[in-house]
Amino acid sequence: NDDNGWRLAEELTPEDVSEADGYGRSVAIHGDEFIVGAPRWNEGEGHAFVYSYNDAGEQQKEEIGMENGTGGALFAWSVASAGEYLALGAPRHGGGTVALFSRNDNGMWEQMHSLASPDTTDDQRFGETLAASDNKLWISATLFNERNGGVYHVDLSDPQVSEIITPDGPQFRSGFGASLSADNNIVAVGASGQDNFEGAVYPLHVADDGVSIGEKLFNAASEIASITGEMTECESGAAGMFPCAEVDMVSFLTREEIGARRGIQVNDVWGWEDPQTGKEYALVGRTDGTSFIDLTDPYNPVYLGDLPKTATANQSLWRDIKVYKDHAFIVADGAGAHHMQVFDLTQLRDITEPQVFTETAIYKGVYSSHNIVINEDTGYAYAVGNDSGGETCGGALHMINIQDPVNPTFAGCFAVTRTGGRGTGATHDAQCVTYSGPDRDFQGREICLSSNGNALSIADVTDKDNPVALSIAQYPNVAYTHQGWLTEDHRYFYLNDEGDETSELVEATRTLIFDISDLEDPILAGEYFGPSSAIDHNLYIHGDIMYQTNYVEGLRLVDISDPENPIEVGHFDTVPYGPNDNSPVLGAWSNYPYFKSGTIVVTSGREGVFFLKRRPIDT
Repeated sequence: NDDNGWRLAEELTPEDVSEADGYGRSVAIHGDEFIVGAPRWNEGEGHAFVYSYNDAGEQQKEEIGMENGTGGALFAWSVASAGEYLALGAPRHGGGTVALFSRNDNGMWEQMHSLASPDTTDDQRFGETLAASDNKLWISATLFNERNGGVYHVDLSDPQVSEIITPDGPQFRSGFGASLSADNNIVAVGASGQDNFEGAVYPLHVADDGVSIGEKLFNAASEIASITGEMTECESGAAGMFPCAEVDMVSFLTREEIGARRGIQVNDVWGWEDPQTGKEYALVGRTDGTSFIDLTDPYNPVYLGDLPKTATANQSLWRDIKVYKDHAFIVADGAGAHHMQVFDLTQLRDITEPQVFTETAIYKGVYSSHNIVINEDTGYAYAVGNDSGGETCGGALHMINIQDPVNPTFAGCFAVTRTGGRGTGATHDAQCVTYSGPDRDFQGREICLSSNGNALSIADVTDKDNPVALSIAQYPNVAYTHQGWLTEDHRYFYLNDEGDETSELVEATRTLIFDISDLEDPILAGEYFGPSSAIDHNLYIHGDIMYQTNYVEGLRLVDISDPENPIEVGHFDTVPYGPNDNSPVLGAWSNYPYFKSGTIVVTSGREGVFFLKRRPIDT
């Protein structure tokens, strides 16, 4: 306008479309015409509208559809002006189709060509995105090769589809072709799933002798640098850039500093104290392995090396670690034939330079497992959330004798089939202890408290041949019963539900408080609500403090000395950008608060690993 700013000139809204038609999903300019796609029109058959203006300034509208269109084809999902043609994608018409329209003798748009992938063996989502330049049309196929994606091109002087173009070393679900832009001899190809959805752009260089792919481009500006050397105190509500209260930052290491490449996230954490030296070590899970960190000087933590995922495993978001008899036991979920790694931690004593380690033993009784639970008193481990092969035990307790750590042996299965999303008793996480609580009938027995997706299950597993279900505890507004921990007197169990915030069943982060003084009749004694709606993940209890890791909100410290009336007494936000809400964005994943030094280790998905201390130090 006259003020050199933008103003709304006109709204183009036909009367015969509804909000459900996706009108405006795609737009393009072709000469003096404006094309708008409505791919969900008529039950997803799809439709496009072409607007122009005559010499008198009156609006003209033409509607175009696809020959042999079908419901669900999503015609006009993508639109591009391509020389004399209009190209419109219908990515769900078979394996995907691109229709080329040009003006007929009557001056109307008419479909002249129908393009499809040369490879018709599967649904490639051909035509998901389009771009055109220099008489060439570029077409993406984002589902090609298990969502790795690919791009085709068409010479519009003779519309034939080329061989597919893919980058070297394609990544699983990289989405190569998720977006396209073309200008002269350069085509920019977006890969939104590259590097675990951190995203990248690949330049294509077009020459007379063919097309070459340049080095991927990406933005690393959001990364936080490592912080070491001295304490960063929490002052006036912040420790450096991190919001906090009553929690100081001892140090911080980025993902890269602990052996992760771009796109690799951190997840679980556990700790080990060397009984010979008293040194403390953090064992940090990554999506592709495990990192070991020496905390002898917590102000200057030292990365010792990497234990990669097993040779037969896939990369996976989930990894879980526990320790028994100076050995780490490591499982991964969604990882195919990962199995359970056993690693002798005494190897860490004399390391001076980062190493690539090999597991000491592999237990192949399980393939993928979501968590590993260990009762150090009895020497039994429990793999839970098992799938993909081996003895899954319905996803419930796969019991393992680990009294000889490098020779684990299968000890049986146990499931409460009235629980779990599929009625198999599938367990997401559990805590198994030698019970010393107020219920005299079970003192000295081995008791497991399992978070089973839709309920808390309590069982006596002392006799591995005849484990006994004791009770099921349910609660209102259940979404996904995720994880919890016992108070040290074994009277209360604090439980989190990972899905109730995102499902908007509750208005704030909720922790459920169960009184289990009668193991056969647990009672929901109360609910604790945090200050935001952040998604709760893992919580642990040490003394009278509950240490909660809640995704975008970070670490929360809650005083439970009055068990049914918790009070927050401190926090440290590991994700210092964006709101603390119920967005499904990974942040604080887990914590380990049991080191004698008082160092609290907190993992935060894309940020790295934090080493913290609360005031006063809990020893």
